[in-house]
Amino acid sequence: MHNRETTNFTYDLDPVNRDHLCWFVSAVTGAEIGQVRSWMTELETDEAFHAALTSRLSTNPTRRVCATEPHLARRYGWYAIVRAVQPDNVVETGTHLGLGSCVLAAALLRNGHGRLTTIDIDPDSGHLIGEPWAGVIDRRVGSSVDELARMRDVDMFLHDSLHTYEYETKELAAVGPNLRSDAILLSDNAHDSSALSHWAEQNGRRYLFFKEQPLNHWWPGDGIGVAWAK
Repeated sequence: MHNRETTNFTYDLDPVNRDHLCWFVSAVTGAEIGQVRSWMTELETDEAFHAALTSRLSTNPTRRVCATEPHLARRYGWYAIVRAVQPDNVVETGTHLGLGSCVLAAALLRNGHGRLTTIDIDPDSGHLIGEPWAGVIDRRVGSSVDELARMRDVDMFLHDSLHTYEYETKELAAVGPNLRSDAILLSDNAHDSSALSHWAEQNGRRYLFFKEQPLNHWWPGDGIGVAWAK
């Protein structure tokens, strides 16, 4: 794949790795494997979703160093997890352009209920967030740790901000008291930090990690860490 990205690389997954992601989601959520594959295909074939994101990417202020069309890779897993667990209150840290936010919001819209709160310290983040996704997204600008301490009854939490053990641990400590008992927690780029796995062990949760294998891309891939109730 040839593109202009200098960071936050996007790509497709190797087909075998994509199937591994389906089984990963099935193991975490208990959803039947055929249903998980159907959810991922649902997003992959959503022409309106992809067309709208491609259009908004073309007006992105950093478009000279960003992808020109969406490649969702592990985010298909995020989508399928939301479809499976049917959360009402999803919280994400690290909005950036808002690609992941739109994926999560698309799943909530398909579910017919639920809202996403996305937090970033950059007031210019979230360029991709437009209708119809904006209708179920609440954007907050400020310290993710401070904002997480104000959250209540969180069904699903996604860490995608500063990927250091220390900062992710602070986010988990802030959101922990405000989680529902059956909440599911995701850590993006979890190959860089064992914060969520340590939190899961300390709090009596299960934990699994999925490693990406990009298709025709030099980047070795990122991953998803997930903690959920036993």
